[in-house]
Amino acid sequence: MYRGRTIGVVIPAYNVERSIRKVVDGIPDWVDRIIVVDDASRDGTLAEVRRIVSNRLIALHHDVNQGVGGATLTGFRRALDEGVKITVKMDGDGQMDPAYLNVLLDAVTIQGYDYAKGNRFLHSAELSTMPRHRLFGNFVLTFLTKLTSGYWNVFDPQNGYVAIRRDALAQVDFSRIAKRYFFENDILIHLNILGFRVKDVAIPAVYGDERSSMKMSRILGSFPVYLFRRYWYRIYQKYVLRDFSPVALFLFLGLPFFFWGLGFGFYTWWRSWAFGQIATTGTVMLSVLPFLIGFELILQAVILDIQSTPK
Repeated sequence: MYRGRTIGVVIPAYNVERSIRKVVDGIPDWVDRIIVVDDASRDGTLAEVRRIVSNRLIALHHDVNQGVGGATLTGFRRALDEGVKITVKMDGDGQMDPAYLNVLLDAVTIQGYDYAKGNRFLHSAELSTMPRHRLFGNFVLTFLTKLTSGYWNVFDPQNGYVAIRRDALAQVDFSRIAKRYFFENDILIHLNILGFRVKDVAIPAVYGDERSSMKMSRILGSFPVYLFRRYWYRIYQKYVLRDFSPVALFLFLGLPFFFWGLGFGFYTWWRSWAFGQIATTGTVMLSVLPFLIGFELILQAVILDIQSTPK
């Protein structure tokens, strides 16, 4: 128990036979439940977990691999069943230092946030140890996730070291959360729709000789497409379905103007270049004016969205 609240730690585990015992042993004694979810590992992870003797340890197993998100959600469901007040998610590879667990929990227990997450970028000294491809991928994903989730105050969205209050976790529709690599980004989107407050906490990562299974091609290929779809899901859920807002109005009016102006402008330029015909002032204005109106409406929608971030 921490500051009068029961704490549960969920550990999704996949092929972490060499590190899982050290991770479990390093969790402070005041944690009430440790829920390890073996996600159909192909090594001896499950056997290693079952060899750990602890009355606070709960070992779960997936017969079919569901990804880090699927394993985490299984652990979250069990944490709700166990009645813990705050649930923490840590990975089984040893990259998340349990010494910072209390710092993460203080953002929820003392500062009153609903969801707290680690941010490796607040520790500048540790950035030099982060692999360059991960650093680049995080910068790309951070900007896209800010736009998609509506949490413009958070950074390092792929950081899986998180803590969430029971009342917030109970309101999240698990059936709509991504089961694999997009899990951390997707839960932010759903928390924003529900209006929960999110806090970044400075927590460094520990990098060993493990190899990440996340490929740069996956980041630059599938993630932007998924984020684009989720952006419009959030806009519809938050600004249309639950409470119609000027954000939706400005977007739905601005986009047609913007793309009409952009498209007609390229068409006019192409005709001028292909046939040597100089466009008239009226023709140019048919492109420039809708483009500027559309851009201003879209910009205003983004500003209003930033201002509506739960604080």
